[in-house]
Amino acid sequence: MLAALMNVFRIPDLRNKVLFTLGMLIVYRIGFWIPVPGISQQALHDFMQQQTQSGGAVGRMAVFISTFSGGSLGQSTIFGLGIMPYISAAIIFQLLGSAYPPLKKMQQEGPSGRQKITEWTRYATIGLCIIQSFAWLSYITQMGLVYPGWGSNPVWWVMAIVAMTAGTTFLMWLGEQIDKYGIGNGVSLLITAGILANMPGAFLWVVQNSPISQLGFVKVLLGEPPSGDTSLSWMQVILLMGAFVGVVAGAVLITVAQRRIPVQQARHTRGRRVVGGQRSYLPLRVNHGGVMPIIFASSLMIFPAVIFQYLAEHAQAAHLPMWWVNTTRFLGDAFQTGAYPYILLYIVMVYFFSYFWTTVQFNPEDMSKQLRDSGAFIPGLRPGPRTAEYLETVMERITYVGAGFLAIIAVIPMVVNSALNINFLVASFLGGTGLLIVVSVGLDFIQRIEANLLMRNYAGFLGGADGGKGPKIRGARY
Repeated sequence: MLAALMNVFRIPDLRNKVLFTLGMLIVYRIGFWIPVPGISQQALHDFMQQQTQSGGAVGRMAVFISTFSGGSLGQSTIFGLGIMPYISAAIIFQLLGSAYPPLKKMQQEGPSGRQKITEWTRYATIGLCIIQSFAWLSYITQMGLVYPGWGSNPVWWVMAIVAMTAGTTFLMWLGEQIDKYGIGNGVSLLITAGILANMPGAFLWVVQNSPISQLGFVKVLLGEPPSGDTSLSWMQVILLMGAFVGVVAGAVLITVAQRRIPVQQARHTRGRRVVGGQRSYLPLRVNHGGVMPIIFASSLMIFPAVIFQYLAEHAQAAHLPMWWVNTTRFLGDAFQTGAYPYILLYIVMVYFFSYFWTTVQFNPEDMSKQLRDSGAFIPGLRPGPRTAEYLETVMERITYVGAGFLAIIAVIPMVVNSALNINFLVASFLGGTGLLIVVSVGLDFIQRIEANLLMRNYAGFLGGADGGKGPKIRGARY
C-alpha cells in the first residue's frame, strides 16, 4: 500500500491530478461554511437538531440532502442546496432521453449532441435552484428563523436566492473541473466529501454516549469530566460496530458483483489466416442502478408523513369529523421513519426503482445488435431476438438480487435508529446509503488511480509488487 502511494507521487501527471482534486475538495469545504446573510444560524441549528432527534419530516429531509447532495440546509450556507439540483436535472434529461425520441436522437449524434444536452442541463439546474431556494427560504421565514425585518425586504430575497443558486452553480463547475483536470467523477467526489465530513461527528456521538467515554485515555482526549450516564451499552456498541462492518462488506460486494456471460467471437478466414474465435465474457452488474433506486425511494418517502401530518393538523383545526382526524393522524404516524408500513413501502419502492432504472439504462436489443455486428455470439443462442430475450431474463433475475441487497442496506439505519435508540443522524452515517455511496465512490477512485499506475507499468493498490499482476478485487475489470 505504501509503495503504491509512493508510485502515485512519482508520476507527475497522476500526482497533479490527485493534488488538483484534493485542492478542489478543500475549496468546497471552505465555501461550505460561508452563511447566507440574514438567517439566524444558531436558531436554525437548534431547530434542525430538534427535528433530527425527533425524526420529523424536516429533519429527514435535511439528512437526505446532506447525504445525497453534499449540502446542508441545517447551516443554510451558500452551498446549502448542494449538488442535488444538478443531479436532478441530469436525471430528468436522462429519463427524457429514453422516452422522448428527438432527445434520444440527439444523444446518438455524438459529442455535439451530448454537449447541447449538457448545456440544457445547466440551464435546468439554474431553474431548479431558484425554485428550491425560494421554497426553503419561505419555510425558514415562516418558522421565524430569519432576523426581524429581513424577511419582508425584497432585496434580501433576491440576494439570498442568488447566493444559494450561485453556490450550486459553483459546485457544478467544481465537479466539471475535477472531471477535466482531476482524477474524474467530480460530482460523486463532492457528495462523498460531504458525507465523510459528517462522519467524525457521528463517531464522536457514539463515543460520548457509550461506556467508551469512561475509559481513562478517552476522558483525557475528550477533556470532559467523568460521567456515569450513558445511553448505549457495550452490547449496543458491539452491534453497531458489527452493522458498520457488515454494511461496508455488503457495499463492496454489491458494487463489484457481476454476472459474467460467456461470449464467443466468430472465426473469419482472411487469405490463409483464420482470425477470431476468442472466448470472452460479457459482465452484467448485479447492482446496475447503483444508488439511484435508494435516492428515488428516499426522496419520495419524505412526502407521505408530511402530507398526512398536515391533513391531521388542518382537520383538527377545522373541526372536521373525528374519524378523518384519527385516520390522517394514524397514517402520519404509520409513515414515520422506522414504522412497519414505512419500511414495507420503502422496500417495495426500492425494488420498483431498481427495475425501472435498469429498464432505462439497460437495453437488451441494442446489446444483442452490438454483439451481432461485432461478430460475437452467446454459445447456444442465435444472434438477434433470442439473445436479447436471454439477456433480459438474466438481468431481471440479478436485478431482483441486487434490489434485495439495496433494500437491506437502506433499511439498516432505520432498524438501528428504532431498535438501538440511536440518533437518526448517527444511524444514517454509520450504516446504509451514506456508506454505500462512500464505498462505491472510493472503489471507483482507487480503480482510476490503479488504471493510471498499470498503464505506466507501476504496481497499483489492488495488485502485488509484480506490476499489477497480483490478486485484484474479484469482479473488477481493467
